[in-house]
Amino acid sequence: MPRNAVDLSVVIPLFDEEATLDELYRRLTAVLAGLRVTYEIVFVDDGSRDGTYFTASAIGATDPAVVLVKLARNYGQTAALAAGFDRARGRVIVAMDGDLQHAPEDLPRLLDKLDEGYDIVSGWRERRVDNYWTRRLPSRIANWLMAKLSGVPLHDFGTTFKAYRASVIKRVSLFGDLHRFIPALASSYGARIAEVPIANIERPQNKSHYGLSRTWRVMADLITVRFLLRYATRPLHLFGPLGFASFAVGAACASYVTLTKIITGAPVFIAHGPLLLLSVVLIQSGVLLVGLGVLAEILTRIYFDGRKRRIYTVEHVTHPFRASVDRLVR
Repeated sequence: MPRNAVDLSVVIPLFDEEATLDELYRRLTAVLAGLRVTYEIVFVDDGSRDGTYFTASAIGATDPAVVLVKLARNYGQTAALAAGFDRARGRVIVAMDGDLQHAPEDLPRLLDKLDEGYDIVSGWRERRVDNYWTRRLPSRIANWLMAKLSGVPLHDFGTTFKAYRASVIKRVSLFGDLHRFIPALASSYGARIAEVPIANIERPQNKSHYGLSRTWRVMADLITVRFLLRYATRPLHLFGPLGFASFAVGAACASYVTLTKIITGAPVFIAHGPLLLLSVVLIQSGVLLVGLGVLAEILTRIYFDGRKRRIYTVEHVTHPFRASVDRLVR
């Protein structure tokens, strides 16, 4: 654990949340005060275009528990969460959205479940209030696929509102848009995962930074997670069988064409031109797939042996309250 660790860190990525930030802070601190734990609130400004950063700075100027991380530009929610997790000092880390879609009053329910011995507790929007066709139905399908392919039986992968043990979440490397797959990625480390129902609240500003178009990105990320969970440390186990199968089929086709030529003497290109062409393509594809698997194995070794790069750039980290105290001392 980092020096000066606290019991709880609440990480909140922010992108144009000026209108809801004051109310979120007021309700969240009221809940945290009732928990009787040491805590910090880590705001991560993900390149907001409105006054979010200045509002968060003003809040931090009066509260020493607030840490404000400002990213150099808008990197997306995954990178913002990764930046917050890296800065968090809590033994337990809770992540939530900054648009009041998550009720801070539900936070103790996640912590109570975590105390039962789990490593990750995910919020479950059991009764959703979103539009059925553009939000609920695509989400239901995506969550079903995620549960089946990842082997983690959660009802709601998409919500950010989750509680983590720091020892678990700090081992998970995040990139792309993989924040919704954190439970699946953590399961590879043996994490114990549970979920509790939470309130699904209509956004006060009635807006979302995500739309139906993100469905295709979720599907692409799902393929990535499936690969990471099963083949990240053994990619040749995926590419090898495909390559050998392609090579074997191509070799069989080429053998058939060759035997036909020997037995009948028929012109190969006239009688079996397409089949001959297919056999050549399959043999080449087989060789390429096996070679790709070997190359992936080498890159995997380099990745696990080398230094990992972060997926974001921090412009600066401020503790506004401490800065104001320094000015008073001077």
